[in-house]
This record gives sequence, structure tokens and C-alpha cells, in this order.
Amino acid sequence: MKILIVDDDRELRELIGFVLKSAGYPVVEAADGLEALRQYAAETPDLVLLDVNLPGIDGFEVCRRIRADSATPVMMLTVRGEEADQVRGLDLGADDYLPKPFSPRTLLARVRALLRRAGAERPAPLGAGAIVLDPDLQTVSVGGAAAVRLTNLEFRLLQLMVATPNRTVPPERLLRHVWGDRATGDRQLLKQLVHRVRQKVESDPADPRYLKTVSGVGYRLEV
Repeated sequence: MKILIVDDDRELRELIGFVLKSAGYPVVEAADGLEALRQYAAETPDLVLLDVNLPGIDGFEVCRRIRADSATPVMMLTVRGEEADQVRGLDLGADDYLPKPFSPRTLLARVRALLRRAGAERPAPLGAGAIVLDPDLQTVSVGGAAAVRLTNLEFRLLQLMVATPNRTVPPERLLRHVWGDRATGDRQLLKQLVHRVRQKVESDPADPRYLKTVSGVGYRLEV
């Protein structure tokens, strides 16, 4: 389960990403039409949230190219009141449109409805080696052991680590993923969160097997 967010407004793109990640959906992002097509080809998302007004190739052309060889659900993001944009997007094969501005609750409801119609409403388990996350139940299981409940912050941290196994993730990226725009570079909070996650996934948190600290660089999930 993966959602591609395409919008040249960085703040809005990150806000949408934060809302979706908080609900358990992995996301990838693109800021323009060409990058959207590259990400679409590389990531094969289950849903595309697509802004109409993009630099270079606009959202209509991106939608047309996606729809040329795929039935992946596409939701167009349009300026409120621009009925012509909404009609054109639907004519090109978009499945839905969402006028800006919109509330996080409305966004999630529309996303879930589209995924449900596509037969993919429930986020699939995410796995890396022995570690398996269940986004729907917000739990983690290690080596087939009983699942352990995670807090929202713990889940978001593990979600990114599971998505990037055996790669060192810088603290700044983890802060943005876990706390969104509220992250102000507080690495002490991140250390405390990593400590709590280790209590749930490591047999010996003092000598972690999976969630490693790479001194001066970041954290890595070894699988």
C-alpha cells in the first residue's frame, strides 16, 4: 500500500504526507509533473493525489499518461470553484477531485473511499526481515512473536525504518517523518523515542540487534 502525493506547494505536500502517514499509509512525494511520472514508474503507488497546477507538465497531462496504461486511482486536487478543472480531470480519467482548501478528516475519508473501491482500503502489513508492522492495528511483531502495540510516534519511526532497511537514516529525516512540521531539530526527543521502540523490538535493548545507532550519522534497521 503506497500513496503518491504530487504538489508543488511544499508545505501542503508535507501536511498531506503527515496526515496520511499518521493514518498508516506509506507515502512518496513529487513536486512537479516529470518527477511525478518518475516516482509513479518507480514506486507503483496504489493511489495518486495529483495537483492540477504543476510546473512543467501539469496535472492533467500527468493524469492522462497514468491513465493511458493503468487503472490506479487518481484524485485531482483543484482550487475551490474551478468547475472546469474538475470536469476536465474527470474526463481524462481521474476518479475523484478534492477542492482546496480541505480538512485532514475530509482528505482521509476520500482517500479511504477510493482505496475501498479499488479493493485496497486496508493498509497492508509492512515487513523487513523479522520485523513486521501492521498499520491497521498499529502493532509490531518480531520473528513471529506476539504483536506489540505501538504509540503513534513509535509506529511512524518504525514505519520509516522498515521502509529503508540496512540504510542509515539521518536524524533530520526521522524528525520530519515522525513529527512533521512540528519537528524543530530536537534530537533528544528522537533518542528517547528510539529507546522506547527498542524496548518493544529488541531482546536486549542495551545491545540492539535490529535498531542500530550509527554514531554521528543517524539510525539503521539491520535485517
